Amino acid sequence: MEVKQELPNATTTLILGISSLITCFCYGIPGLILSIIALIVSKNSKKLHLENPDMYTGYENLRIGRICAIVGLILSSIYALFILLYFIFLGSMFLLLPESQNIN
Repeated sequence: MEVKQELPNATTTLILGISSLITCFCYGIPGLILSIIALIVSKNSKKLHLENPDMYTGYENLRIGRICAIVGLILSSIYALFILLYFIFLGSMFLLLPESQNIN
C-alpha cells in the first residue's frame, strides 16, 4: 500500500486564494497580485495531481484555493476598474471648473 503525499502547494494556494478575497477591496491591487500568484502556484500542483491522482491527497484544498483565487481576481479587477474610472471622472470634473474655483 502506497503512502499518499500531500499535494505540494495546495495549502499555499488555499491561503493565497482566501487572502485575495480578503484584500480584493483594498483598491484592487493586493487582491490582483495574490490571486495571480495563487493561480500560477496551483498550475503545477494541478498538473502533478492529474498525472498521478492516487499518489496525492489535498486536491480539495487546491480546488477551493483556485476557486477563491478566480473569484478574488474577478472582484479585484472590477474594483480596480471602478477606482480607475472614478479618478478619471474626478480629474475631468476638475478640468471643467472655472479658474476662480480651482483649488491651489
